[in-house]
Amino acid sequence: MPELIEIPVELTHFQLPEAVHARLQLLLDRQDAGETLTLLERQEAEGLVELAEFLSLLHLRSRRVAK
Repeated sequence: MPELIEIPVELTHFQLPEAVHARLQLLLDRQDAGETLTLLERQEAEGLVELAEFLSLLHLRSRRVAK
């Protein structure tokens, strides 16, 4: 049987700060343009994408629970 995990309401309002979102977008745009990112830039972009995906999942799950 699946276990229910409660998500604190405060977490459901988290989002990437504008500057962090802009940095991620810059890195992804550079990569899409064919530029080679440094190892550190790739790691940064991967970490930010994972964080953005995690926050999106929190939002989706909180909406499903609220219904």
